[in-house]
Amino acid sequence: MQFYLHHIPKWYQALKPKYRWRYPHEDNDNVLYLSFDDGPIPGVTPWVLDCLKTYNAKASFFCIGDNAQKHPAILAQIVEDGHSLGNHTFNHFKGSQYSTEAYLENTALCAKEFQSKLFRPPYGRIKKAQAKGLRAEGFEIIMWDVLAGDWDSKLSAEDCVKQIKKRAKPGSIIVFHDSIKAWPRLKIALEEILEYYQEKGFRFEAIRPQSTAIAE
Repeated sequence: MQFYLHHIPKWYQALKPKYRWRYPHEDNDNVLYLSFDDGPIPGVTPWVLDCLKTYNAKASFFCIGDNAQKHPAILAQIVEDGHSLGNHTFNHFKGSQYSTEAYLENTALCAKEFQSKLFRPPYGRIKKAQAKGLRAEGFEIIMWDVLAGDWDSKLSAEDCVKQIKKRAKPGSIIVFHDSIKAWPRLKIALEEILEYYQEKGFRFEAIRPQSTAIAE
């Protein structure tokens, strides 16, 4: 049975302060950070880009290097539309299954496809030594505090929407997936979330590399 948390508790975030889980915010600064993992994928990612444009929303795309290599035109469109890119390894490596050397090599392979100092570990799984090696290379490790669960076929699109509405706060980093597996839920949930939060006065911004890295 697959187990995951839709929301990362603050106590767990505090245990790993060198990762970026969310962004600080002022009480009157209603900003959310949408992110999309595992693309770019034909059909899915272009639809996401169109949807974001409709709502004047910016987002971050943590791309698998192999997909970026196969679909360079979609990758270029992400950048042209003003969104940010992040490294998600070349082959969607789960950190717990690979040596630090192999993990860093796969990340470097992804970096050959596009330049970004943002990194998100697939599955959220990364060893301490792997994270340290990435930070030494200037990467900022971006996690999340709200997970849509859109890849999970046991959930409905409305389940995903409810989780986000329940958990997201100003400064939250929200994870969707621009993947074939997530598509049945994503194509319904994303537009509903964009409309709901826009009506509440929120804006959506892309994650950008910070000028000062999180302290070692």
